[in-house]
Amino acid sequence: MSVQAKATAISGQLLALMLIAGCVVETQPPPPVTDPVDPPLAEDACGARGLQGLVGQPESALASLTLTAPARVIRPGMAVTMDYRAERLNIELDGQGQITRVTCG
Repeated sequence: MSVQAKATAISGQLLALMLIAGCVVETQPPPPVTDPVDPPLAEDACGARGLQGLVGQPESALASLTLTAPARVIRPGMAVTMDYRAERLNIELDGQGQITRVTCG
């Protein structure tokens, strides 16, 4: 192979490498994902923070409350929508009717 042929081959290889390098896309890492099902209590649009004292109480404790936000009482095995609504109060019960969790969503 002649020197000119070798130079042409090397030039072609370098050109191909430069074209491939131009296709590399530098990406940023994705932002951290927050759990929409259990957001931190700092996001308290529904007033869940002030109702944490209900945890451990029987369901009958809800009868004396006047709730201003949309609310739902969630029992074990109950079908619920997975849409997140910050202003909605979720009150979860266990199998014995005890309040186990109070969250927004």
